[in-house]
Amino acid sequence: MNTMQSERILLRPWLESDAETLYKYASDPDVGPRAGWPPHKSAEESLEIIRTVFHNDHTWAIVLKETGEAIGCMGYYPHGESNIHIGEQDAELGYWVAKPYWNQGLCTEALRLMIDYCFNQMRFQTLWSDFFVNNTASGRVMQKCGFHDTGETNWCSHLYHGEEAPVKIMKLEKE
Repeated sequence: MNTMQSERILLRPWLESDAETLYKYASDPDVGPRAGWPPHKSAEESLEIIRTVFHNDHTWAIVLKETGEAIGCMGYYPHGESNIHIGEQDAELGYWVAKPYWNQGLCTEALRLMIDYCFNQMRFQTLWSDFFVNNTASGRVMQKCGFHDTGETNWCSHLYHGEEAPVKIMKLEKE
């Protein structure tokens, strides 16, 4: 699994030693629900998430180079694992960043790394992403990275609070 880096961040596989930090940020009730998952209740739960949900070849920790701390998550869902209907040569991207790091451009930096990886290493043709309509900050990150609004919305009832707000579907085609 590739490690990627930009000026301020590193994308690397999650480590079991990240569990305490993951819990610190993923227990914040303002973080998970905006991304479709419930706040973590313990460091043990966070460790279990690292061992199961994050243990694959398409989920990375967003690590702040300055501190070496995992401050968020970046990844993609290939065809068949996506929340939305996508083609076989497509992927859906998803991410979150801890609240103390909001509005600093770190998520945009991480998403640009992931877009480059998905197009140039994985050879996906089209990338998709979505955000809850009440989480416009996430939509702005997508727009800054070149995603366009498809005009479509979707209800993702399997997501945490997914029945309360639709997601807006965004798309980025390989040039």
